[in-house]
Amino acid sequence: MTGGGRRSARSRGKTSTNVNEDEDKDALHKTKPNSKLRRVKTQDHGNALRILNANLKAMLSFGIVATLIIFFLLNHLISPAEDARRPRVVTPFPAPKIMDLPQFQGEHKESLYWGTYRPNVYFGIRARTPRSLIAGLMWIGIKDGRYFVRHVCQDSDGLSTYGWTRHNGRDFGHQLLVDQDMTLATSFLKSKMDGSGYGGDWAVRIDVQSQGWNDEMKKNVQLFFYLADEDGNSLSLGRDILDIHRNSLLASGLRTDIGGWQLHLKSKADLEVHYSGFRTPHIHNLSDLVRETLASQLMRFSRLQLPDIIESSSNILVFQISGRIPLETDIVFVSGTGINSTGEERMSNLAGMSLTNQLKEKRGEFDAKFENCFRLVDKIKSHDDFLLYWPAELYTAVPSRPVFPRGFLWDEGFHQLLIWRWDLHISLDIVGHWLDLINIDGWIPHEQILGAEALSKVPADFVLQHPSNGNPPTLFLVLLDLVNGIKKNKFTATESNEILSFLGQAFVRLEAWFQWFNTTQSGKYSGSYYWHGRDNATIRELNPQTLSSGLDDYPRASHPTEDERHVDLRCWMVLAADCMDSIGKLINKENKPGKEYGSIVKLLSDFDTLNQMHFDHASGTYFDFGNHTEKVRLTWKEVMVGNNHVNQELVREVLEKPELKLVPHVGYVSLFPFIARIIPPESWILEKQLDLISNQSILWTNYGLRSLAKTSSLYMKYNTEHEAPYWRGPIWMNMNYMILSSLRHYSLENGPYRDKAKAIHDELRHNLIRNVVKNYHQTGFLWEQYDQEKGKGQRSRLFTGWTSLVLLIMAEAYNEM
Repeated sequence: MTGGGRRSARSRGKTSTNVNEDEDKDALHKTKPNSKLRRVKTQDHGNALRILNANLKAMLSFGIVATLIIFFLLNHLISPAEDARRPRVVTPFPAPKIMDLPQFQGEHKESLYWGTYRPNVYFGIRARTPRSLIAGLMWIGIKDGRYFVRHVCQDSDGLSTYGWTRHNGRDFGHQLLVDQDMTLATSFLKSKMDGSGYGGDWAVRIDVQSQGWNDEMKKNVQLFFYLADEDGNSLSLGRDILDIHRNSLLASGLRTDIGGWQLHLKSKADLEVHYSGFRTPHIHNLSDLVRETLASQLMRFSRLQLPDIIESSSNILVFQISGRIPLETDIVFVSGTGINSTGEERMSNLAGMSLTNQLKEKRGEFDAKFENCFRLVDKIKSHDDFLLYWPAELYTAVPSRPVFPRGFLWDEGFHQLLIWRWDLHISLDIVGHWLDLINIDGWIPHEQILGAEALSKVPADFVLQHPSNGNPPTLFLVLLDLVNGIKKNKFTATESNEILSFLGQAFVRLEAWFQWFNTTQSGKYSGSYYWHGRDNATIRELNPQTLSSGLDDYPRASHPTEDERHVDLRCWMVLAADCMDSIGKLINKENKPGKEYGSIVKLLSDFDTLNQMHFDHASGTYFDFGNHTEKVRLTWKEVMVGNNHVNQELVREVLEKPELKLVPHVGYVSLFPFIARIIPPESWILEKQLDLISNQSILWTNYGLRSLAKTSSLYMKYNTEHEAPYWRGPIWMNMNYMILSSLRHYSLENGPYRDKAKAIHDELRHNLIRNVVKNYHQTGFLWEQYDQEKGKGQRSRLFTGWTSLVLLIMAEAYNEM
């Protein structure tokens, strides 16, 4: 079955832990003297048709898209006359690109050229261009007397904490990484001065401290800073590289985008510098190159030192910077160098005391803007066979650097609820990039696997995407926020004009996206919808997953058919239609036949029709509808494998014939009509929803609302032998945020339940904030989800994607519908 959910690679992993076991093989402890090194083997992805993603990105990512799609030829028969033409699924939507708008060109585009756009490494820099000069940091970690190379973010490294403590998304960031007894602080700063090349100059400050003063091994640090040219241009080594106090130049080169460039190392510390140069197109395997070189040196000379040798026409240079802790060093990149500009003045401006002062100023600006945006001081008190997608750019936020360093469509709408409040232009830039990925049929691939680095983190089985499967259209959440912001005069005149220009250019693409949902995901009856992509032939899943919904293993009808009606998708369509209607009125777009969005909103938000399709009067709850039986279980059976070989496997067993009916599982999906605010404030059904939310025997916990009720037959049940419960109990921040938003809405509406809604809102908000903050203080991380029994963070850590919505919860800044 092809992946269609938000995190298909994870949802079908073997265990509930957040560590890819294979990634553990990257550790340098494999390179102790006399140890053997193993190279990474490539895997055959099979004969299926698929689209391979080639984007590059980071905290905010960028690159070349080549998303993997699988689709069945029987559904896409091509006549001989059409055979020479491009298949529709990889044909771009025929409309002007949003990113061609003037507001995304010129100074705006250049100001974002360089950045920390490599989220899968602990620290990395690249440009917003398909093939860039890239830079990054590695270091040697020591644990139990063994050496480990740190480079790619992975939980198996066991860092106590890491992540950006400040980052303005443009020209400044500060990150803290704690590896055993060693603490590394990395600061990033961009500058544009007279003489700079395109995109300007940048500097990195690395500050290393340690608590392991009694251990001689821990008094020294081995850092590795590298430059690599993805275009294969050769890099030149500085002249006196072994004596950086005499000459700070490490490397130089020439590129068509930025002109001549130089890399300098400035430090008052007593440093020792060594180097290696490599010629290879496989930059994503850079960790292996360094590890193998160090291992060879250890075996031959018993020293952990690069050999001071470069291959002919090296396009990768790695500099080993060794010194005693504490250590502080500045690395400065200047562009536009040449006969008329050596960059000496600009280099001095980005090092030493000058850099210290600029970083201090940026920290102050960040803190002031943070308070101005979110105003937390008065609100928070202390508490304890494949096809390549066409080459395209993508600038995106990412959910988690160690586990999901790539773009996810349904995550992105939640990300932007926070980002637009911080930097409107960056938010529009990101949303525009996503909308420019729409193909001619109106489909957007839900997961963007960006380049070889990101692809190396994704199992081959989950790279495939099916063009009949969708993903929640959460981008409408942020677009509706922007529309409502204009109506309420929240923006300056310039900002409002830029938003209107954006919406005008985007409207035809949004129409295509909406129509794709409204036609391909529609059900048998008017106003009904169901998520495509469920496996109706599975013999190993207790309940076939609905990956395209984003809620993966949340229980749906036991037997997938076209008769299904999914209440959450119906509510997403209400949001989408309402947003399209609002945008159309704002930019004075005339309704076209079949695109009367106001009429669609009226149809889908009709309370009586909704209740006829999805409401269960006995329980006062909204449910999906489909071909269902509760009598399904996993049973150990002998299964024939290969030639007369028998395995014991858990196999799905159905004990009674399913029938068409409401699917009786209470959880997040049940609350979507409440989230979409379709329920009238005076209706008794609203009180029933409030009772469901606040009932400790159903959804309520002291840490947030659980994803599935304790009363569900599938509560905390494994879906296969190895698939731990995912959306079957644990607490998720994105859904709690949306529920809080609606609680706040109903607390302000005239009706008999406003006081009850306010009381529940206040207590739920308090519980969520207290638990996330407590976990952060204990672990140093935001987590993907939180255990519903004890509140402990679990699954992926450093999950600064939608879990960062806790900031908006603190600020009481909710989305509007």
